Amino acid sequence: MGMDSRIEIKVTNPKKVDNVVHPVGQGHATSASSPPQPSASSPPTDGRGRQQQQALEEGLRHSRGRGRQGRGLIDYMPFKNWVPWLIPGFVIANVVVFLISMFINNCPKNSSSCVGRFLGRFSFQPMKENPLLGPSADTLEKMGALDVIKVVHKHQAWRLISCIWLHAGVFHILANMLSLLFIGIRLEQEFGFVRIGLLYLFAGFGGSLMSALFIQAGISVGASGALFGLLGSMLSELITNWTIYANKLAALLTLIFIVVINLAVGLLPHVDNFAHIGGFISGFLLGFVFLIRPQFGYISKKHIPTGYIVTSNKPKHKPYQYILWLVAMILLVLGFTFGLILLFRGVNLNDQCSWCHYMSCVPTKLWSCKSQQAYCESIEYQNQLNLTCISNGKSSIYNLSGESTSQVQQLCTKLCSR
Repeated sequence: MGMDSRIEIKVTNPKKVDNVVHPVGQGHATSASSPPQPSASSPPTDGRGRQQQQALEEGLRHSRGRGRQGRGLIDYMPFKNWVPWLIPGFVIANVVVFLISMFINNCPKNSSSCVGRFLGRFSFQPMKENPLLGPSADTLEKMGALDVIKVVHKHQAWRLISCIWLHAGVFHILANMLSLLFIGIRLEQEFGFVRIGLLYLFAGFGGSLMSALFIQAGISVGASGALFGLLGSMLSELITNWTIYANKLAALLTLIFIVVINLAVGLLPHVDNFAHIGGFISGFLLGFVFLIRPQFGYISKKHIPTGYIVTSNKPKHKPYQYILWLVAMILLVLGFTFGLILLFRGVNLNDQCSWCHYMSCVPTKLWSCKSQQAYCESIEYQNQLNLTCISNGKSSIYNLSGESTSQVQQLCTKLCSR
């Protein structure tokens, strides 16, 4: 996790207020048109110092060629170069959990029409039940799928995190893990495993929270919310570190295009786009908090090679970066706090917002967005027997104290078939 022994040197054409590297003992700044002149009084460098000095001299020689046009000076860009291991570890963990869920599912024990029966316990549920080639919904629920009823009434809040490690089938996990490798490894290389790991988990939690507030029928699994969080963090990272990038406008437009396309796919039926939106918003805000970089031209004195000094009059970050950091942190804390309060009070935001369901599915002549699943469960809460029925995304709670078991079942079937 240490600093790479090399120092990246970037040639720029700074203004007079930019940072300038001076060799010790010289009365003038090292410019692009003058060769490096190390101080005669500077102490001999060790192996690391020699490598740093060689890098400096190489940069100066490179800048001398470009400096014929004038004003090239040296800027240090001492960013860490991390070796990614956490994101590949997340991929392995997701695959292992999927294999465990298939082992527990044991399709041949419960069905005679399993797909891939030669796989034994690892064979898949029938295509009519799970077209993604995976386990049954009951198995996923046992493994920790997001079930709003259990989260709210049985205090199983851990499902908001456990669900992001589960996948509904081979196609599901393959698409998500390829996306995670493509996006996550580059981010971990640039920002390290701590920040990217926290960002992944918090974004996944944010996606699960928003999904639970809007979609309360059936169960939900998948790492899509966390993946959209990484995508959102890439956008906010570009915005907050705007001054250090070249071709920034093209990069911004490309990222926005990718985000719009991926969110548009979520408008198809049977896709939890609320988890995508919640993960993206969480990741976008987390990017301002975790992925902030020093502004262009800032030089950290502890990374200057032995024998050189630096005159720096630039602060580490620009004022707008601090403002974005503070606003994002406040919004994250408020959003997570109020979201959890609403969730544990049993609030279904679809009842408060008549058009919000269009954010997850837009009906057309080719498909319908009406859920074909209905879910009813009787729960004893505060010495009262309540029946919770969720159908087409809307929930209803009925007090059934004094009713027999058969009456409860009949009422459940009648209510959930509406």
